[in-house]
Amino acid sequence: MESQRRADEEAPPGRGPARARAAVFALFAVNGYAYTNVVPWLPTVKADLDLSNAALGAAVAAMPTGALATGMLAGPLIARFGSGRVAAAAGVLTALVLPAAAAAPGWWAFALVLFALGALDAWMDAAMNTHGLRVQRRYGRSIINGFHAAWSIAAVCGGLTGASMAGAGLGMGPHLSLVAVVLAAASLWAVRNLLPGPDGAERGEEAPSGDGARERFRTAAAALRGAALPLLALSMLLIGASAVEDSAASWGAVFMAGERGAGAFLAALPFVACQAMMTVGRLTGDRVTDRFGAVATARAGGAVSAAGMAVALLVPFPAASVAGFGLLGLGVATMYPLTLAAAGDVPGVRSGDGVTVVGWLGRLGFLAFPPTVGALADAWSLTSALWLVAGAAVACTVLAPALRPRANA
Repeated sequence: MESQRRADEEAPPGRGPARARAAVFALFAVNGYAYTNVVPWLPTVKADLDLSNAALGAAVAAMPTGALATGMLAGPLIARFGSGRVAAAAGVLTALVLPAAAAAPGWWAFALVLFALGALDAWMDAAMNTHGLRVQRRYGRSIINGFHAAWSIAAVCGGLTGASMAGAGLGMGPHLSLVAVVLAAASLWAVRNLLPGPDGAERGEEAPSGDGARERFRTAAAALRGAALPLLALSMLLIGASAVEDSAASWGAVFMAGERGAGAFLAALPFVACQAMMTVGRLTGDRVTDRFGAVATARAGGAVSAAGMAVALLVPFPAASVAGFGLLGLGVATMYPLTLAAAGDVPGVRSGDGVTVVGWLGRLGFLAFPPTVGALADAWSLTSALWLVAGAAVACTVLAPALRPRANA
């Protein structure tokens, strides 16, 4: 494309697709590594601030609340400043906010910090995925799953780092301050190596005109309304994928302890198995997607996740339950990346707007499904309630055609 060729010619040395790909990897790693360093310190925060379980839960809920309350601002920010700058700025701001979690004098301050981290996470998530799609278009093949694999690996490393520092007695403040330096440095390095030019260059779009902000907003809103059906279908797919992906973290240990009589070590294994197999699925997902296509990959993934959940629920042995949650993670691995990639390619809609809208609605799955499963578990049993997760996986197979590329109008 002519606009892409001009951008390549005008790019400073070292800012080609390979460097940009490495920079996007860095941004995904920053996003995955940040909050997971806080998680192992939550018992310490609870004790230091003298919080009840309910108060700690309410504070933690401030993070998804912040993401939902402010997440829709990501689209306009990306349109105004560019996806790369927004992603890197969110990474730097996350680094600045993170140490405040250790300095919070009370519940309200800790909740406010998590609210801010949730907002920044939503903006960074939309922006880094949007820029990752730019890089993917330059490569002409699927690479988006690899970015999400970097996120998964960084999240595991963040949790391990936090646990190690808490166990070593370093202190939450010094630990998070050191993490902040790493996050800020990585974000600042990334912004110097991302793709130049407007976000629509790889789609053959020209840079935004000099029309006023109000006119640009009206144009973007009209485009979103015109693409409401495909965006809604993708959002429903992402909600289902979110419900499946979250099930091991929310209910795996509870299921193993209550329904299988497992001890503390075995009870933790469903989450570990799910995350490990999800990482494997994302590391191999790009090759699978290029070979079979996004629709077939998602259909097969939904079937594998549903089968894994069925094995976990029907076979009354702890090892089978762990294996079932592992299959669930393998099946759902590519759904989040593929859905956001499709959202960024909806014809007529700016990539940042498509990713923002679908990503924001997809977070409803993470928010709505855990209490729904909990209510059904109280009414019936957890085994019965978790069939809802299997149903969500089946729904993903039905909605997979939403990933099929659409021709430009």
